[in-house]
Amino acid sequence: MKHTFNKYLFVLISMFIISSCSKDDDLSLPNTVDPDGSADVEVQDFMWKAMNFWYFWQANVDDLADDRFANTEEGSADYTAFLDSEDDPASFFDNKLQYIEDRFSFYNEDYRELTNSLAGISKSNGLEFGLVQFQDSDEIFGFVRYIVPNSNASTVDIQRGDLFTGVDGQTLTIDNYIDLLFGENDTYTLNMADFENGNIVPNEEEVTLTKEEGLAENPVFLSKSFTISGENIGYIMYNQFTNEYDADLYAAVQDLKAAGITNLIMDLRYNPGGSVNTTRLLASMIYGTNTSDLFLRKRYNDKLQEQFTDSQLEVYFADEIDGETINSLGFDKLYVITSASSASASELLINSLEPYIDVIQIGDVTRGKNEFSTTLVDDRENSYLYTPSRVNNINPDNQWAIQPLIGRNENADGFYDFTSGLQPDYELKEDYSNLGIIGEENEPLLAKAIEVITGANGKRDFTVNYPVEIISSSKEYSLMSDKMVDDTVYNLEF
Repeated sequence: MKHTFNKYLFVLISMFIISSCSKDDDLSLPNTVDPDGSADVEVQDFMWKAMNFWYFWQANVDDLADDRFANTEEGSADYTAFLDSEDDPASFFDNKLQYIEDRFSFYNEDYRELTNSLAGISKSNGLEFGLVQFQDSDEIFGFVRYIVPNSNASTVDIQRGDLFTGVDGQTLTIDNYIDLLFGENDTYTLNMADFENGNIVPNEEEVTLTKEEGLAENPVFLSKSFTISGENIGYIMYNQFTNEYDADLYAAVQDLKAAGITNLIMDLRYNPGGSVNTTRLLASMIYGTNTSDLFLRKRYNDKLQEQFTDSQLEVYFADEIDGETINSLGFDKLYVITSASSASASELLINSLEPYIDVIQIGDVTRGKNEFSTTLVDDRENSYLYTPSRVNNINPDNQWAIQPLIGRNENADGFYDFTSGLQPDYELKEDYSNLGIIGEENEPLLAKAIEVITGANGKRDFTVNYPVEIISSSKEYSLMSDKMVDDTVYNLEF
């Protein structure tokens, strides 16, 4: 679609089109100054203008004020000097543009790498792990959460629950783990460990892993059903809200519906977030397809918010997926397994369903992230929005992309304030000495969810002897960590 800068705004926020009400006035855009053309500040200029327009906290950052630089020759000189104050665009973004309380906005010098990550494609060895710091020590250890199928890790002798304390012969510490595990080395060797009498003890075993380009992870990790104490229970471990796999997610839900389930457990313990629209579709698959029921209401910065009508800010439940009518489960209750790694779109699913059904949360407190982001590139005629059909319009001399937080979501009751995380109804942390097997009925968190469903209280001891208190994880160093990506398409004519 062709974008006319002063008349149309195509906002990238899910994969459907919402008709809008017209307004008499065109969209009011800031009258920004341009830098000296001889200065090498093209990337910084793009970053400032995109953030000035879209950033949720634009009013809280003095250097992003609309009147920060006068639209004069003198103002141009000031603006150029400001952009040139940091040689590195990353430092410019971090030091000059990002609000101090913003934990989640980020950037990448190649928009293709960023957009691939949003599609679940990355450079990875397929080992997903958590990292824990030893008490009263700078040393840390890792534990394996799961292995991505068809990855390098799936071809070597390593599995969920395995422990490691070193990389390439170096003991992991709070100071070196980033370089050793997430640095430039595509191949590394893990130094494994055993759990003995309450202690993690290095052994002589080693596992060598190699990161591969283009690893695609299907986020529907496991789907199964079982009957326990007369209850027909469905279970899905879902590890990222990736819209390229919406059909796989729907197929999993439909298979469970065909199996006659009357309860559903969504395991989001390792799900860092993703697509807003995929979240909306999953909520519709679970709850219902009444397109008059409000799924969420969006709030942008004041400059943008005042220009939208209510209908342009509201997103409703869906009745179709890829042109196919959604055959909803129609449940009035959902069981969700969470951990400290459950973030953004995972929290959105819980929060947006709460006004309509009973959402029972089992596990740990979630991450606490309710702002949404979008991908911005140097396509100035498209208001800096990344649109796949317009990649040829991106400035060939500037391939940087930024992924700033541009708004927050409120549920139908207006609730949005969970920056400290969503509290579980039944708190149960993972125990690194007893992780269990994903999808097995005796895996502790799944077993607890089953107990809640069946009411078979007191039949199992859920004491956690060695609770997982992660300081980081493999997913935190993916570009999709803690992201809620605004991927709905609004066709807004002003």
